[in-house]
Amino acid sequence: MHGAGFIGLGLAIMLCGCATAPITQSGALASYQDLAPSNGVLAKSLLHVDKDAVLAAKTLRISPAAFSPTAAPALSDEQRKLVANAVNRALCMDLSERFKIVGPGEPADLTTRAVVTQASPTDKVAAGASKVVSVVPSVLGVPAPVPRLPIGLGSLTIEAEALDQSGRQQAAMVWARGADSFTNSPTVSSAGDAYELAVAFGGDFGQLLVTGETPFGKPPKLPSFDKIGSSLGGKPKYAACETFGRDPGLVGMVANRLGAPPEWSDKGAPPEQQATEAASRQ
Repeated sequence: MHGAGFIGLGLAIMLCGCATAPITQSGALASYQDLAPSNGVLAKSLLHVDKDAVLAAKTLRISPAAFSPTAAPALSDEQRKLVANAVNRALCMDLSERFKIVGPGEPADLTTRAVVTQASPTDKVAAGASKVVSVVPSVLGVPAPVPRLPIGLGSLTIEAEALDQSGRQQAAMVWARGADSFTNSPTVSSAGDAYELAVAFGGDFGQLLVTGETPFGKPPKLPSFDKIGSSLGGKPKYAACETFGRDPGLVGMVANRLGAPPEWSDKGAPPEQQATEAASRQ
């Protein structure tokens, strides 16, 4: 089999071991009129972007992400908060690559809004079994990666947009992705996959706004030193990002490697931020 055949076979195998996530139109966005399909290998999306308007923007404010009332009945309130905050933190980290991130009440050229409209839970038993199976080769001295069991995989769907100072939508994305057997690590938490996929969404929507173009079908770009430092649990580039707490960093990486729930390693948003968000929902 030639090289292209191996690549095609690999993609086919990956997609077979992948949960499905629905593309939604829940009414969370100001408009759905100009959305057009733009899919990646793993993620599906509908998106729209006014490139000139987005690239002209210099400052950006992140409205805290929220769950729609019926999005994830199988997840606890604390798990929904954790996933939503993972969206916020990922967006702040990725958007800091080009924008100056400002806090609530400060003027901004663009303001982002994100709503989780669907989050199917991870089967904790299947995830635990996958983790056990994955360590068997290393115990036997065989350095071979073992794909995750293709059962009980979670998924995530998010609708997000960027509004200018007059409230006009300048970019929007409906993003849907299911966990797969190869790129998503199993953790023993019903929110495990949704939490990991939240970071993937932040990267894709962030790139849409940073470049003014679809994030799919493009080679990955090297992250800045600021982003690398933030992803390792260091101080974020802009103080406004402290609102969403710091990345678990190396502790989170080790916990993920062991299959531990993200609830154990991620402290989430600071208590004062959680109180502010709770008051805003009342």
